[in-house]
Amino acid sequence: MNEPIPADQWKLSPEETAEFLTAADRARGRGEAGWKAIQHQWLSPQRPFAMHLWAYQQIYGEAALRENPQPVWFPTKEQIGRTHVGKWCLRHECDSVSQLHLWSVRHREEFWQEVIDELEIPFDRLPHSIWDIGKSPTSPVYLPGATMNIAESCFLGDRDRPAVIFDDEEGRTIRWSLGRLQEEVQRVAGALTAAGFGRGSRAAVMMPMTPEAVAIYLGVIWAGGAVVAIADSFAAPEIATRLEITRPELLFVQGEYVRAGKTIDLYRRMLQIDAPPCVVVGDTSIRRPEDQDYGEWISGAAPLHDSVPCSPMDATNYLFSSGTTGTPKAIPWTHSTPIKCAADARFHQDVHAGDRLAWPTNLGWMMGPWLIYAALVNRATIALYGGSPAGRSFAEFVQDQRITMLGVVPSLIRAWRENETLEGLDWSHLHCFSSTGECSQPEDMLYLMSRAGYRPMIEYCGGTELAGGYISATLAVPCAPSVFTTPAFGLDFVILDESGTETSCGEAFLVPPSLGMSTTLLNRDHYEAYYSDVPKGPGGVALRRHGDRVEQLGPGRYRVLGRADDTMNLGGIKVSSAEIERVVTTVAGIREAAAVAVPPPGGGPSQLVVFAVAATDQDADAAGLGDAVRSAIRSQLNPLFKMKRLVLVEQLPRTASNKVMRRLLREKAVREEEPP
Repeated sequence: MNEPIPADQWKLSPEETAEFLTAADRARGRGEAGWKAIQHQWLSPQRPFAMHLWAYQQIYGEAALRENPQPVWFPTKEQIGRTHVGKWCLRHECDSVSQLHLWSVRHREEFWQEVIDELEIPFDRLPHSIWDIGKSPTSPVYLPGATMNIAESCFLGDRDRPAVIFDDEEGRTIRWSLGRLQEEVQRVAGALTAAGFGRGSRAAVMMPMTPEAVAIYLGVIWAGGAVVAIADSFAAPEIATRLEITRPELLFVQGEYVRAGKTIDLYRRMLQIDAPPCVVVGDTSIRRPEDQDYGEWISGAAPLHDSVPCSPMDATNYLFSSGTTGTPKAIPWTHSTPIKCAADARFHQDVHAGDRLAWPTNLGWMMGPWLIYAALVNRATIALYGGSPAGRSFAEFVQDQRITMLGVVPSLIRAWRENETLEGLDWSHLHCFSSTGECSQPEDMLYLMSRAGYRPMIEYCGGTELAGGYISATLAVPCAPSVFTTPAFGLDFVILDESGTETSCGEAFLVPPSLGMSTTLLNRDHYEAYYSDVPKGPGGVALRRHGDRVEQLGPGRYRVLGRADDTMNLGGIKVSSAEIERVVTTVAGIREAAAVAVPPPGGGPSQLVVFAVAATDQDADAAGLGDAVRSAIRSQLNPLFKMKRLVLVEQLPRTASNKVMRRLLREKAVREEEPP
């Protein structure tokens, strides 16, 4: 600790500074006891974060956050006993979370049957078993023999309890009870049925997260159909690709709305492509003759009071996830899939009846449907904000609506920290945060936890094809920034090196089966995508490819290091290198390109670096090409994708079979210093 003490940033009097330094000196090197002592007395949310960070480094060491983050939140015995995990440990006579997880994977069918019973999932006809794996666990049939409609699981219990709360930037406020939401769902289903929509039909939804979007989503499923989910941030060509893959009969699309002070009209964006007939929610200044206003459309038919019975393997939702080719995979969710969403929320985020869940997201990403089921099946409330989550107004929404679980992506935390968005707020009502979508930066996570009086951060990593996580944390063990503490309950994974040998740092492979795991793809060979050429696990067990690099720091301590393949997460959105490269090579002046994602120093969200070969041997204008590439990515892919830098090279490194060696490019990007 040779650097000067940054006391000028702490906003303490000389006397307070001296007292704090004395307390820090006593706490130094004492680990948990030292942290508890100084955090309780000195580290309130009102104190500048610089003071929190300095204290953490004094107690745990300057390198702790970077190399092996240590806990800053410790549950009491009483707190553990109130968690769902604590209650299950007691029920199954498990002394620890790790023992409970071990029981859940050794007795998978028993575990999932207990989950279904505890969630009170309704069936028209009960299943014969949890799954039928036939000759292989790679293609199970879930809940064989059953008939059900998973939308019914969202409407159990008190009809008067709050189901959806919504505020937006323009001052609009909506409060729907469970009964009111169900009425809207049944009206949507009735209008669809009157239009000839039935079991197996598809309707696309391209809307921000609003109460109407939730009702439309569940209404399509109530009527026996499947939602084609399209993120509202996609450019027109990407929307067209997804509609072409799924061919929905109808498209629900949002008209004008305001986000971050800007008016957005998704209907006008839709007019740039060949789209099916639309039901338009909200105002728009123009309208195709074949399109209808939502209010008029929904009022023309009787509600469908009884949901349409379906097979547990019938599709309810098509979500898109990029692989290593330019065409996105269309992943079907079925009537059995959402059980995984609700179970994860119950065990990992510890969602209870009466909780209020906010997670800025969209139906086009898996966390949108996840939020619906995580809240409603667990008899909690969905809290939605119609506007940018990066601004002060969203932070005040979290405060004023007394949100109990707040979901984030790491990029959002960085923006809050840089802009001091959270200063002066009271977030003491939160019982936890949860983070997913991209790798987190421990210092940013420490910052966020400090702003709420050190509430725990539940790291949560998985994928659309899992309907949730394969690795996470719980409220029954201490929490350290950016550290995962357990595989998800009901499934397991192993970490293998390139030779297929178990290791503490390598690629994670999942051990099937588990409810929530996909079994088919609409436009791809499922076995080829997830099981082909995958090494066997311990004892010859079948493994499933996932694509993340994971490091085990110690017993019950993990961190996720990013993608092991050519897929990357940018701003919490999964995208393949091929999709980026396809767009980059449309820019005049670029002959070929390779896109890689690299972690910044100290960890955190991946940053996009593009290596490109200029189309001419003459000196290329790197700055001008960089601006053109950024513009192309924004307009043709997604405005949320940010390129860190463009690097011009004479040629791309390739293997003997002409494949680009992205590993060498990643290493080069990490080594090189940022340009001034």
